[in-house]
Amino acid sequence: MNWLTSLPAVVLVVGWLFLALLVAAVARVGVRALVPAGEQDRVPQIATPLMPTLGAAFAIFAALTLASEASYLRAAEGLVSDEAAAASRLGWAATSPRVQSEPIHAALLDYLQTARVREWEGAAAASGDDPATARAIARLERSVRAEAARPELGTPASTELLVSLDSVTSSRRARIAAASRDVPALYVVTLVVSGLALIVNAGALIFRSSLRTSLLVVGVASVVGLSLALLFALSAPWNGPFIVSGHPLDGVIGDLKSGFFGHGP
Repeated sequence: MNWLTSLPAVVLVVGWLFLALLVAAVARVGVRALVPAGEQDRVPQIATPLMPTLGAAFAIFAALTLASEASYLRAAEGLVSDEAAAASRLGWAATSPRVQSEPIHAALLDYLQTARVREWEGAAAASGDDPATARAIARLERSVRAEAARPELGTPASTELLVSLDSVTSSRRARIAAASRDVPALYVVTLVVSGLALIVNAGALIFRSSLRTSLLVVGVASVVGLSLALLFALSAPWNGPFIVSGHPLDGVIGDLKSGFFGHGP
């Protein structure tokens, strides 16, 4: 299912709309071809009572799923903000008295830039096994721990450095865990099947109508198609059309480059 969520938004919208409209057209033609002429009068009697049930089922599934995925996207943005806050805290902790801040700031800058380039999208975001990012985080660990181990630094400054470093690595792990999350396949299949069943039922209702009157089912098909496209677009904040913004981390990168942490406001 990852290949679906990684498609561009335009492709998702056009693809699902095309599929929904195709199903509606096939349903209209299929009823004429498959149902014997003597039984065609019974088709509206069967299909009409099913419309409210199928419509309600799809609406409930779609509402719950889209609300869940929108909340997940907001939570992902919150994780990025937390990671930026942790990096900022480490940047300030490195400015404590008697702390040699240059190696820590350089390692932190290298890590943030590498993560944004190499670990922000695609499979690397979910696996967290990019070699360049691993080297950058290891360098940051060594720089901070070596500085915290200096006897002349004092316990408060050393503790602040180590706690800040732990916040950075913990935030990264939380981001990787969130990026590896997938929508349950059975849930998606159920939603897709309920939407297509609704379209088929609507197509069956208008199988005897003129082509112009049959266009009324386009509204139902469009709603279903757009809902499914939106679902897949929202489902992968690190691998889909709506990539989580890295602006909070970019702000910390800019502060490190400008020397903000060394000089303050």
